[in-house]
Amino acid sequence: MNNTSATRLEKVAEADFPTQFGAFRIFGFRMRSPKGLMEEAVVLKMGELAGEPPLVRIHSQCLTGDVFHSLRCDCRAQLDAALSRIAREGRGVLVYLVQEGRGIGLGNKVRAYHLQDDGHDTVEANLALGFAADDRSYDLAAGILRELGVTSVRLMTNNPKKRAGLEQAGVKVDALEAHWVGESEHNADYLEAKRLKLGHLP
Repeated sequence: MNNTSATRLEKVAEADFPTQFGAFRIFGFRMRSPKGLMEEAVVLKMGELAGEPPLVRIHSQCLTGDVFHSLRCDCRAQLDAALSRIAREGRGVLVYLVQEGRGIGLGNKVRAYHLQDDGHDTVEANLALGFAADDRSYDLAAGILRELGVTSVRLMTNNPKKRAGLEQAGVKVDALEAHWVGESEHNADYLEAKRLKLGHLP
């Protein structure tokens, strides 16, 4: 237990992690949430983080996009773009949170897809299933960043709520770095709903 402000945070292990983007260090973290649930996250770190605020991406797990290359969202493209940008700078952090479907889980995400096929948008589908439009928390991500000695970041995101979540949890966002990766006929409605209903930046 290493976190200075929340002893619930535990670093499980770390190892070298070569990727197509470059050589990272991979970390596993877990934390007992206030609800008593065990939350896990994986971190990819490159370079030394001391000094100027590093590039940081807080990426929520998207099995359908990250692994199965779904075109219904832009998650895989955002993940690749973040790792590429970190590699170009030679330093930075990607925190990979297990928050499928903005926190509703994998099975419910498929149910949300079904509702979207029937005409609901991504926000309406989550609400129809009885969930919040966005049920994610960034406390674990903030705790991990502090554990890594990072207290100020340049955050790669189009979602202002990530900035608010990190800063509420004690990590200063020195700058928002736009993370637009384009849209297609398959994800245009999804991206439009996030802009109009979740406040994502265009």
